[in-house]
Amino acid sequence: MPDGVNMARTGGRLLADALVANGATHVFAVPGESYLDLLDGLYAVRNRVELITCRFEAGAVHMAEAHGKLTGKPGVAIVTRGPGACHAAIGVHVAMQDSTPLVLLVGQIPVEETDRESFQEVDYRRMFSPLAKWVTQIDDERRIPEIMAHAFDVAVSGRPGPVVVAISEEMQKRAVAVPDIGAAPVLPPHPAPDAIPRLMAMLAKAERPLAILGGSRWTPEARDAVAEFLTANDIPTAVSFRRQGLFDGTSAHFAGDLGVGADAALVKHAKESDLILAIGTRMGEPVSQGYTLLDMAGATPLVHVHPEQSEIGRVYRPALGIVSDLNAFAAAIRGQRVAAPRWGAWRKAVRASREAQAVAPDYEGPLNLARALQALERELPEDTIFATDAGNFATWPTRFMHVGRRQEFLGPTNGAMGYGVPAAIGAAITNPGRRVVCFVGDGGFLMTGQEIATAFHHQAAPIILVFNNRMYGTIRMYQERAYPERVSGTELTNPDFAKFIEAFGGHGEIVEATEELVPAYRRAAASGKPAIIEIRMNPEQVTNRATIAELRAQSKT
Repeated sequence: MPDGVNMARTGGRLLADALVANGATHVFAVPGESYLDLLDGLYAVRNRVELITCRFEAGAVHMAEAHGKLTGKPGVAIVTRGPGACHAAIGVHVAMQDSTPLVLLVGQIPVEETDRESFQEVDYRRMFSPLAKWVTQIDDERRIPEIMAHAFDVAVSGRPGPVVVAISEEMQKRAVAVPDIGAAPVLPPHPAPDAIPRLMAMLAKAERPLAILGGSRWTPEARDAVAEFLTANDIPTAVSFRRQGLFDGTSAHFAGDLGVGADAALVKHAKESDLILAIGTRMGEPVSQGYTLLDMAGATPLVHVHPEQSEIGRVYRPALGIVSDLNAFAAAIRGQRVAAPRWGAWRKAVRASREAQAVAPDYEGPLNLARALQALERELPEDTIFATDAGNFATWPTRFMHVGRRQEFLGPTNGAMGYGVPAAIGAAITNPGRRVVCFVGDGGFLMTGQEIATAFHHQAAPIILVFNNRMYGTIRMYQERAYPERVSGTELTNPDFAKFIEAFGGHGEIVEATEELVPAYRRAAASGKPAIIEIRMNPEQVTNRATIAELRAQSKT
């Protein structure tokens, strides 16, 4: 049935048609009886929207969130009521803190049963209100096109984020004749007329400028435009926490990442800077190093560019705030030049610190993970998509590898373990022609690793690197600092991860020495199957900077 035809349709079909009208191409779901009619509606539009059947609601939302990150359009997930919604909540939190556009549909009980503590009843407005930009419920099938269109609008407006829409059960069964409503052609906010001249005047007076890139929904053209501006003006550029895909890590202007585990030298340089250009980033806790990076009253001049006005000055008072869509700002700044930059030596010093940090130390044992990862980097396609989980293991590729100009990097800025595997699968489904490489610890893998079944079911073939040190490494690190030698709750027992994926019919490898990683990757890539490369790490090397023995010694001094 063509869009907009005013014929009677069930609420389930109207919901499916609303997804089509608002540009959805994929839906990530765990089925439930609370939305059987929507499932039937999706069957009717199966040639226009691909339904991805997942194994766990958190995994489904992580896949949808990865889809939203990569496309800039709202990822769509559907879960059932009660337990399904509770499982999905972590994915909503990821989308909120990552500023990722997302629409989550949640099945709901019949309206007439409200407030009886009916089977699986939850008040989703109360449950999700701290986690989402907007939470609503559709009880009247006539309002489906209106509310769904607004949900997609809210997800991408200002600071992007998640919207939760509960859909009551009986509403989906009733038929009504209403037209479809699609996305509105809303022009994004552009910099004010005097914004760029004022920024350039401030830059011309600086001696130690530093740019920090963050945010979401950047187009490749916008990333190129900002990179052109920053490199042409010789400005050292850092990325915010888990935003490595925003700037070419191989560039002579790349300064590193300001996030958890940031290089101490970069933090020092940021504190020494006399002008911070914060473009897209919220300047939140990880980027600001626990809100210690800058003086909140504005002693260091800060130019803060963000699409949401309420985020500018939320913590740090800027010398100049620019409310703008990031892609519009990138277009406006392209071609702008400072007449005579005075910070060439400064930029070189900042870059030298990044280069020094990336030099692989000599680690004890047969596996030097730093050198192995650097060798792997040279093997990867120039358009590789990286997905990372949360944990100490993630600091190894961040420190020793470089994300190139055409590569993408997906990671949870809220530190959600269990994100990496489903995000990698979502990325592989969204971009089937690109190599997807996942970094995940042994702890995070066994939280959502069962989603590898989804990869097989939908013919996606990510390569998953499982960093196995048989512990919750980050917590063990903190434990050894605070309570040395009192190991409690952080040791793990694991399966043979290579055999795990082989049980599905995939490709498994085990790596225990430096020179084994690249050949293992080549075999995994050549297999054309979903693959796991289990990297068996030295548990003593709990971080890339310290051993357990060293942490214990430090705690006693």
